[in-house]
Amino acid sequence: MDIIFGKLISDALKLESHRADRAGIQHQHRISPLDPLPGESVTIHALSTSDPAVKSLELRYATDGADPRGDSPTALTVDFVKAGREWDTLVWDYITHWEALVPPQVDGTMVTYCIRATLADGAIIYADFPDAEQRVEHATMLHFSNIPADAPFVPLPQREPPLFCYHVDRLKAPAWARDAILYHIYLDCFYPGDGADWRPSADFHSCHGGTLWGVRDKLDYLADLGINCLWLSPPWRSPSNHGYDVADYERIEPRLGGDEALRAVVDGAHKRGIRVLLDFVPNHLSNQHPIFLEAKSSDSSPYRQWFTFDSKFPHGYRSFFNVESMPKINLEHPEAREWMIGNAVKYLRDFDVDGYRLDVAAGAGPNFWTHCRPRLRDAKPDCLIFGEIIDAPGYLRLYRGRLDGSLDFSLNEALRSTYAWESWDEARLQDFIESHRAYFGEDFVLPSFLDNHDMNRFSFIVENESAPLQRAAAAQFRLPNPPIVFYGTEVGLRQQLDASEHGLAVSRLPMLWGDDQDQDLLGFYRDLIRERKQRKGEPT
Repeated sequence: MDIIFGKLISDALKLESHRADRAGIQHQHRISPLDPLPGESVTIHALSTSDPAVKSLELRYATDGADPRGDSPTALTVDFVKAGREWDTLVWDYITHWEALVPPQVDGTMVTYCIRATLADGAIIYADFPDAEQRVEHATMLHFSNIPADAPFVPLPQREPPLFCYHVDRLKAPAWARDAILYHIYLDCFYPGDGADWRPSADFHSCHGGTLWGVRDKLDYLADLGINCLWLSPPWRSPSNHGYDVADYERIEPRLGGDEALRAVVDGAHKRGIRVLLDFVPNHLSNQHPIFLEAKSSDSSPYRQWFTFDSKFPHGYRSFFNVESMPKINLEHPEAREWMIGNAVKYLRDFDVDGYRLDVAAGAGPNFWTHCRPRLRDAKPDCLIFGEIIDAPGYLRLYRGRLDGSLDFSLNEALRSTYAWESWDEARLQDFIESHRAYFGEDFVLPSFLDNHDMNRFSFIVENESAPLQRAAAAQFRLPNPPIVFYGTEVGLRQQLDASEHGLAVSRLPMLWGDDQDQDLLGFYRDLIRERKQRKGEPT
């Protein structure tokens, strides 16, 4: 089994996801065009099944910041019209498609809206109900045994009508992103720093001793390799070695070197023509974060609504993948959203980082990124933000106009299927690539990768044979997608255990340095990078 697709990892979960997306009344942020320009009308799409039976749908929207769910005199109402019906065998029901039209808006307009359904019995409910994300999350946790096998799915009630939004603008991904060659560093495992040693580590979850100072000390190695963009794992204060449970967004983890070390990395990288991206985590935080501790301690806390507390959850609150140490933030709450956006803005302005890889971007949701992207562009006009969205292409494409792009998990699966598992031939790969490129177009950046910190390393699948890795890397670097090299792949870093049996952290090993590096493989990667730059007419 290859650990790639999370909630779509099995045929049963794919089926459950499809049914969830078409159950009840669903909008799922589907609009056309996906990235509205000033002066363009926008069609809002929705669908419904026969249960519940829908009599009519109504769109209520505002363009002046008002909440269209209330009695604002500036909010406008438009009736949906039926745009067609289809039979869906997998749902075993007729699907009714609905459309409503929002007139053209000027540059910089935030359009907020809700969708109200009147049922045949006169009852009122709102899209999206039932919540598709909750249903698929429940099924996924059953698959991975994160909850008891007999745990029933009970959708949370709609405490208030869901609000949707889109932003009218001319924002595009920065031009430099097309020429980026990224190097993905898992900070705890890259390098301790000159004069420091690796820490003895009992398991993959103990700290190995990598630091930001270590990254600073190896910038010449990275420049010589030829990469021009670093992606660093989360550097903020955290109780874990991975950093994806942030306990303080105001401070860089002291174990990694603190604020001074991050500044040294960014300054040193920029002097060498290398940009720096941080792995930003907005979907959840640590259960040791002071804001969460206060919210948990009192029903009257001003932060109580920043989280979802309910006895239906095993820990009493909603968390990422039911992990107790990672409570999920309710980013639909305006104050929580503004606080999280402010955290991201701070490191663009105060540390001059060049953008973010966005952890669990789909968990934060399209609304959050619709608000966030313009604010980050205001802080640094040429910053890059791309998401970790482990989903099918149809869902990824909904983030056009909300993010600059997304990690290309579908392409990762195609490359691994061709060159590692050998279940595809190159003709099928080429056909997939052509369809994939046509489907997404040129305006959505899709960085490519062969492996990362949450899956088996490519070399593990091919039993440490260099030839298949070189064929896969050569194919990756021929693509227009910005390529990502996971630290150590270029020097033969090899894992010993299977992620499907021992957990995702098995690929997170201390980097090889000096005589331990595979110099032939390193030379191959240097040549790949140089040749890619030459094809693009860049200096090498």
